[in-house]
Amino acid sequence: MADIKNPTNPHSAVTASGWTVEVDPNVCIGASPCVGVAPKTFELDGEGKAVILRTVDEDAVENIINAARSCPVSAIKVINPAGEVVFPE
Repeated sequence: MADIKNPTNPHSAVTASGWTVEVDPNVCIGASPCVGVAPKTFELDGEGKAVILRTVDEDAVENIINAARSCPVSAIKVINPAGEVVFPE
């Protein structure tokens, strides 16, 4: 099983720098480009859905945003510390 950041909600996490990363498991199709772009942030769970790893802070925010952009179904939302949605725009 993945070493997830938030065991109560493996699809949502706040980074040490205050960014919020969310994955909508109802939208995620498990295509996994997010894993390739930000492997310290995302992993697929046993159901083939992206979850957020405890190592999320080891990926640059820019990589996390690019991972969100790479998702073919826009299942990943990235919110800056001011509460503004950076992706999807």
